[in-house]
Amino acid sequence: MKKYIITAFILGVFFPKAQSSDSLAAQPKISFSAYAELFYTYDFNEPANHLRQNFLYSYNRHNEVNLNLGLIKAAYQDKNMRANLALMAGTYAQDNLAAEQDALRYVNEANIGIKISKNKNLWIDAGIMPSHIGWESAIGKDNINLTRSLAAENSPYFETGTKISYTTDNGKWMVSGMVLNGWQRIAKPEGNQSLSFGHQLTYKPNDKITLNSSSFIGNDKPQKDKKMRYFHDLFGSFQLTDQFSTTLGFDIGAEQKEKGSENYNLWYSPNILMKYQLNDQWALAGRLEYYNDENGVIISTGTPNGFQTFGYSLNLDYAIFKNVVFRTEARGFTSKDAVFMKNDNFSKGNFFITTSLAAWF
Repeated sequence: MKKYIITAFILGVFFPKAQSSDSLAAQPKISFSAYAELFYTYDFNEPANHLRQNFLYSYNRHNEVNLNLGLIKAAYQDKNMRANLALMAGTYAQDNLAAEQDALRYVNEANIGIKISKNKNLWIDAGIMPSHIGWESAIGKDNINLTRSLAAENSPYFETGTKISYTTDNGKWMVSGMVLNGWQRIAKPEGNQSLSFGHQLTYKPNDKITLNSSSFIGNDKPQKDKKMRYFHDLFGSFQLTDQFSTTLGFDIGAEQKEKGSENYNLWYSPNILMKYQLNDQWALAGRLEYYNDENGVIISTGTPNGFQTFGYSLNLDYAIFKNVVFRTEARGFTSKDAVFMKNDNFSKGNFFITTSLAAWF
């Protein structure tokens, strides 16, 4: 589960641009940052235990004020080395890393990178890193919408392994390849002996356009149940005017029906995200999405048509200060089958309102 992080915390880890040794020497080599996001969600399906849908991992508590994500980070950068260590807490960490070992559940990042070329931006990084997949990250203030898309919630937010990456001198192209422990894994599941692989290709012809292609290939199950999974994420981000921007994304995946099978179960998710910056403080944004997982590869429902769901949302953001933002979003789902928990029953629809207050330093 999901998504590569472009934030003020990363310090050029994913898209480093060539810099002179003098400018690097002038920068502080160690920096510290922090992020916190409180939220309140009212789900009109009113789950009795306050836990919302099991396919959502962010803002997933009903009718209570809670911490979605609290993050502290230390970053080191010089000409030939970089490193990041970030620890986290909150409902996001509790829900999204529930399968990890206890000592690892609060690690957001722990990675080291070494530059392997004197003259080119060629790096090898290893450790726990933000995912190379997706157009949304776990850090809410960096996303167009308050909540995460179904595509983001159900693809990796983080990954563990080794990555080699190259960025052209003009910063327009970035290409990387990964060897990973699995599909959003720190530790491999018991009995899994497989390595997974990924790629990322990003093209930024100018400051207003970003085009990205990312993939995952691997088996995320024990060896006796091995099923190969193939996944591709494609998106483009466009700053069409000074006020209006949009992101168009499409995820598609395939997984073997049985071990050794030549038949595959498919799932896919198209997304349209839009944002209009009203002024320096106010912004309006929306999202239209569809998630089709008829055979329950990622979201299992046990219903005849599986998870075939339309989603829509509208959010209004207010920047209280440069480093504090208050956001409100109304969001709804409509599914072909009754797949949404509603007390002790299930419903074909789900509507909820979320507010959040985020601050970063």
